[in-house]
Amino acid sequence: MGLIQEFKTFALRGNLVDLAIGFTVGAAFSTVAKSLVEDVIMPPVGLMLGQSDFADMFWLLRPGTDPGPPYATLAEAQAAGAVTLNYGVFINNCLALALVALAMFVVIRAYRRLEDELEEHLAPEDRAQPEEPDEKKCPFCRRSIPYRASRCPECTSRLDEGPNAAAAEY
Repeated sequence: MGLIQEFKTFALRGNLVDLAIGFTVGAAFSTVAKSLVEDVIMPPVGLMLGQSDFADMFWLLRPGTDPGPPYATLAEAQAAGAVTLNYGVFINNCLALALVALAMFVVIRAYRRLEDELEEHLAPEDRAQPEEPDEKKCPFCRRSIPYRASRCPECTSRLDEGPNAAAAEY
């Protein structure tokens, strides 16, 4: 029973659930971006280049055994068993990646701006305070010492007055 409980704890841990949600949303978003590229953007580009579909741009490396070349579409070439280099599909996928990256940039940028705007409207006591560091370096011997220390335990220098004030004492 311990193994099942341990797996349940692992599977329901917050970060893992968030990661699963992120992958699911990312996959759906990627599908929409790919459809945007293939179904909306690339047909006009293909028409400008003189082809009916941009994804049908390929180089024939070896003809197929069934009806020989020329092949009008990539699907025809693949059905005939031809070996092709599908650079049109590759360009579609590169554009889809660029669109996903651009969309994620816009979403993250908007989120950060909204977060900053909300932070400005919070009362000063509700704002996140910067954390005090655990250690600092002694300006004289450069050793790491506790942040709130007023004397260095290594070189016994006073730290609250700065390096110039301590040097004037000697």
